[in-house]
Amino acid sequence: MYRLLVETLLGMNLEGEQLRLAPLLPKAWESCKIHYRYRKTLYHITITRLAADTADENSLTLDGREIAGTTLPLRDDRQEHAVELRIARSDDDG
Repeated sequence: MYRLLVETLLGMNLEGEQLRLAPLLPKAWESCKIHYRYRKTLYHITITRLAADTADENSLTLDGREIAGTTLPLRDDRQEHAVELRIARSDDDG
């Protein structure tokens, strides 16, 4: 059940020292927060669905800096990091 929620619904897949983010949020969810521990480092991940009337595409930021794509590089630096993933609405989101 845990893997179903984390890997499918939240779309989080660990690939070596990277975390691929490809969430499939339910229609009613506008956002969600996840606290992800990588070794002794904590990542506070916020996933937010973009407004329906925006033409923006998915974007990922780590500690305020934009990262290309939707794959988060992970480091075990024993600090806390803020991650924000903004996802475009799909046609099914309504």
